[in-house]
Amino acid sequence: MRWLALPRRILPLCVAMPLLAAGEDQPGDSAGPQRFAYFGDLHVHTMYSLDAFSNRNLRTTPDDAYRYAKGEAIPHPRGGQLQLAAPLDFLAVTDHAEYLGVALAMNEVADEGAAGHPLPQSVRSALDTVIRSRQLDGVMREAWRRTVAAAERHNAPDEFTAFVGYEYTASLGASLHRNVIFKSAQVPPLPFSALDSQDPEDLWDWLDGQRRHGIDALAIPHNMDKSRGLAFPQETWQGAPMDRAFAEKRQRNEPLAEILQEKGASETHPALSPNDEWADFQVFRHYDGRESPVGGYWRQGLGAGLAIEKRIGVNPYRLGAAAGSDSHLGAGAFEEANFFKTARTPQDRGAAYTPEQGGWEGYQTHHSASHGTAGLTGVWAERNTRTALFDAMRRRETFATSGPRLRVRLFAGYGLAERLKAARDPVAAGYAFGVPMGGVLDAKAGETPSFLLWALRDPSSGRLQRLQVIKGWLADGEVMEQVYDAACSDGLTPATGDHRCPDNGAKVNLADCAATPGKGEAELSALWEDPDFNPTEPSYYYLRVLENPSCRWSTWDAVRAGVTPNPALPPTIQERAWSSPIWYVPAATAASARRPSGGRQPGSDLPMVAPARAPPP
Repeated sequence: MRWLALPRRILPLCVAMPLLAAGEDQPGDSAGPQRFAYFGDLHVHTMYSLDAFSNRNLRTTPDDAYRYAKGEAIPHPRGGQLQLAAPLDFLAVTDHAEYLGVALAMNEVADEGAAGHPLPQSVRSALDTVIRSRQLDGVMREAWRRTVAAAERHNAPDEFTAFVGYEYTASLGASLHRNVIFKSAQVPPLPFSALDSQDPEDLWDWLDGQRRHGIDALAIPHNMDKSRGLAFPQETWQGAPMDRAFAEKRQRNEPLAEILQEKGASETHPALSPNDEWADFQVFRHYDGRESPVGGYWRQGLGAGLAIEKRIGVNPYRLGAAAGSDSHLGAGAFEEANFFKTARTPQDRGAAYTPEQGGWEGYQTHHSASHGTAGLTGVWAERNTRTALFDAMRRRETFATSGPRLRVRLFAGYGLAERLKAARDPVAAGYAFGVPMGGVLDAKAGETPSFLLWALRDPSSGRLQRLQVIKGWLADGEVMEQVYDAACSDGLTPATGDHRCPDNGAKVNLADCAATPGKGEAELSALWEDPDFNPTEPSYYYLRVLENPSCRWSTWDAVRAGVTPNPALPPTIQERAWSSPIWYVPAATAASARRPSGGRQPGSDLPMVAPARAPPP
């Protein structure tokens, strides 16, 4: 599936731009890469993961996960069928490397009680037998071989990309999990797991070593909100000061971060962003009984990276945006109206009650009721192949969505307004005279950068309400942030004082989930300049797109069950998308990087020479 939508021309600020049909000739414009938006999930588990197996997923294999992503129906482990409304473009099966495939071995030695729950004694005995035996290494190698073989069977260049991947599940008393995605099917005989080391820095060393042997891969941290502050340390790591080598190592191996999945969003937190009215989105407020701490959210990490770069000369947190499902069924639930997760029924999910209960009083809400639908990663790439998609992830030309297939563009450059007046293809002009999302924009003397913003709705989802620019910057050693509405729907314009769009009047009828007709746009765009730009301040900018409000999955469940929605749950949601940032680097910092002034394409700042250290086995 290929998506190419190009604005035909730039109109005044905050006015929507019509689409340009794919393939239309563009005489007079500078040649640029022709990239398409591809959507996929880089975080899916099957029965090969021990926790999935222990939660009754006794049947879904990597083959099933790829079949589901390609649009086929697969069985839900607890009954019924699961099927996407439209296929994905790519998928990575990322089963836990720790005890990978032990469930397969348990199936071979357990008796008929293996279908019990949570784990019958016979299965627990089988688990002990496998783990304590000297056969564990062989079990894991065989499961890894099958995982790679499944990806090879389903990979079809230019039709569907099946990545080889796995999850590295380190804890250190908190979530330091990473998904590791390989560029090709040339992979080591066994993944590096938390059984080898609980320290992610050892994973990066291993990835550096594999790269020297011709095996390229990248790691994507997720569930940073549950890291208890360890996702984005600012001063030390494991008791040692963070130095330039550490920062380069992390930047080299982790170009992206997963900012949304079924278990919550990690963009930001209301306590960290009190002036952001939209910060309270899918926030998982408690982890092991405590409020999620600072140091675990993407936006805060982006700001911390500016401060660290000022101190040591390298930003370890130049992280693009990704999203996924973390489904343990081999199938992500991306649509609010088609939510399933592990619990099969609305009653089990805490979104409805049975007639005997008579109402919500005394009803125990299921834990999954606090979870949301899955997210998707969008990638701008020339082709739907492993190499093209991986290279796009490496250069951070990616965006994340809360499930809808919104398409998002972000460019920054100098003199774009004049360039775009003469351009028949603004996207080509953006590539020729600026940098796209994920890129680094060096200072240019006497110039203020401008930003080309663009979003196109998913026809199967809601209409667009606003485009927002999220800015973070370093001022006198302190990290600041600001949210600017840059384009409004329905002919509205942002206020000059608080930079907010007026309410467009879009509502939701909770009785049937019908949206207010005629509100919102199919497409929004703007050419935006930072009204508070200071050329001496290191900054990052990313685009956030908001749809009109719509029913949350729990409200859909209640409507179908004929009951009022659970009052403990939000009745509506504003679906959204986030671009990867563009980083503005002041002249002094740009000079220290020994690169010419101007724009740097995404990924050009990533040091690709690995440390001279032998790879772990």
